[in-house]
Amino acid sequence: MLSKFDDYPIHQTATPIAHPATGDRNAYDRYWFNGIAEDLYFGIGAALYPNLGILDCGLSIVRDGEQHAFHGSRRAPAEPTDVSVGPFRIEVIEPMRRIAVRLDENDTGISADLMFTARTACVEEGRQTTYGNGRRLVMDVTRFAQFGRWEGEITYDGRTVAIDPARVHGIKDRSWGVRPVAGPDPAIAPAPPNDLQVFFLWAPIHWADRCTHFGVFENRFGRKWHSDGAVLPVYADPADIPGAQDPNTEVLAGVEHHIDYIPGTRRAGHARIELVHDSGLVEDIDLEPLLCFRMKGIGYMHPTWGHGMWKGDLAIAGESWKTDEIDPMAIENQHIQQVVRARTGDQVGIGVFEQISFGPHARYGFTDILDTA
Repeated sequence: MLSKFDDYPIHQTATPIAHPATGDRNAYDRYWFNGIAEDLYFGIGAALYPNLGILDCGLSIVRDGEQHAFHGSRRAPAEPTDVSVGPFRIEVIEPMRRIAVRLDENDTGISADLMFTARTACVEEGRQTTYGNGRRLVMDVTRFAQFGRWEGEITYDGRTVAIDPARVHGIKDRSWGVRPVAGPDPAIAPAPPNDLQVFFLWAPIHWADRCTHFGVFENRFGRKWHSDGAVLPVYADPADIPGAQDPNTEVLAGVEHHIDYIPGTRRAGHARIELVHDSGLVEDIDLEPLLCFRMKGIGYMHPTWGHGMWKGDLAIAGESWKTDEIDPMAIENQHIQQVVRARTGDQVGIGVFEQISFGPHARYGFTDILDTA
């Protein structure tokens, strides 16, 4: 099956680009974005699951104590450059520089016309590989992040919000490979009851003169099995960004974290992260949470609009909730990103603090699948 990509010298196998190199049902290729200001957060996601034959998407906004979400799903198109689901589409205007996200007016009442413009080059995270039941590969992912600004508008519930690039920053995340989607695999023995454990933190931050990147996965003993840290130069004009990756990016020697959890939850009430530079300098960054976005708004752990779920040839839906009226410990509410005000020395920045925590984590006193602080 040929596609437009086959006209470029980019092939990694003897098959056309539209044919995934693996037959794993969980193969995927995802776009993810957020937009942040001190009083709002919006998230956007879209992913192709070539072996499931599905393309799905979501756009969700938190503002004034409410979260509103658009969900969409379709049969995967034959052309992989077609990232559209009904009224939703992503258009790559200039690779790794400008991307448009458009959601035309539809029955959900949620629409958007947005442009992401890069502020930095991309930072490639270390490859993420894990095995289930000690044997089967369940995650093998390449991911990169990029910092930028947003402009445009979002409409929801009869309200239109102007997205001003002077105040609305954002992070773009592209990932691909194999990652569990669409519920547990059929005909495979389930993991032992106490075997589920995930601890993930991610904290990309915009500063006036740079951007900083932080991420960790840890096991139940608090040992890091994956970590990322970098400092990226920023550019006022995306034309000045020196390539997909910037030779002036500083890859850090290490990262660390200290979390004060809100009692009765696994959500940070306050956090501090450390960036360890090659020189030995340890940079402390204080994170003050301002608002919380539930990632289920763009499909993560959503009980009915989860990633890679077959919904038919084309389906869309909308939903909303009051942020202070949902159960903070419900499974689907655990994957979150919090907008944070960041401080180091006399500098003030803005970013997000992403948290997923299931199962034991000795350092923070968790012993069960979802016991609380």
